[in-house]
Amino acid sequence: MQLGFVSAIVPELSLEEVFAVGKASGYSWVELMCWPTGKADRRYAGVTHVDVTSFTPADAEHVLALAKKHSMSISGLGYYPNILMPDHEAGNAAAAHLKHVISAAKLLGLPVVNTFIGRDWTKSVDDNWPRFMKVWPDLIAFAEQQGVRIAIENCPMIFTADEWPGGKNLAFSPAIWRRMFADIPSKYFGLNYDPSHLAWMQMDYVAPLKEFASHIFHVHLKDVAVDRKKLNDVGILAYPLQFHTPRLPGRGDIDWPLFLRAVKEIGYDGPTCVEVEDREFEKTLDDRKKALLLASNFLLPLNA
Repeated sequence: MQLGFVSAIVPELSLEEVFAVGKASGYSWVELMCWPTGKADRRYAGVTHVDVTSFTPADAEHVLALAKKHSMSISGLGYYPNILMPDHEAGNAAAAHLKHVISAAKLLGLPVVNTFIGRDWTKSVDDNWPRFMKVWPDLIAFAEQQGVRIAIENCPMIFTADEWPGGKNLAFSPAIWRRMFADIPSKYFGLNYDPSHLAWMQMDYVAPLKEFASHIFHVHLKDVAVDRKKLNDVGILAYPLQFHTPRLPGRGDIDWPLFLRAVKEIGYDGPTCVEVEDREFEKTLDDRKKALLLASNFLLPLNA
């Protein structure tokens, strides 16, 4: 297992400190966050471990030298905005920044950039589709020119009242993935696959792996605990955080030996990155470092 972690959980650390903490916690890979500098508009956003706005070959050499110093590798660059938000000007700015991230990935020699499709959450999937087809073919064409693959995480981004009822990311289900890849048929367009989102939506998180094997460019490892008593009380149409909780791998409902075996069986041998969103480990930096260590200690033996 090429085990890594997502750097969003340690926003206060410098890039070198991110590499050092990762190595000390048993990881060999890290997905580096590349948000524009400034205030975040939600949890886990606004983290800038690599500032890509004016990224140069010299900057790339510096980043790679720090990674090498700590015997770490970079799984990809991450930036997860809502490019299809109702505010078109802000969405276009996010798309422009994504191009900066892609260009930086090329300079770093990285194969993948992880992101969201985005969505106008006040509209249906069908009503979002014309704008998706206006915005995303250009972004994928740009990525192709740079030789960088785009991996879309399958989180619906529907956890709070301002994300209701549609969520802020179209790409949450196999039916939508199938439609996306049919309409933009590119070998540079794929998935950053996270089983936890399928699990809390009461979907099979293993079955899609086989169908979409050629489109899986990156994998996130996050667990989730569904409270059946609460779900039975509020129903599947309630705000999702009313009945489920993100957890560290091994602390929720995911069958990790089953999932990791299935990932291996489809031929995926790339990085798998722990995404810490377990709020029991978020009070202090030491708590979050502990979370990274607990996750690696749980996952690494599963590859033995």
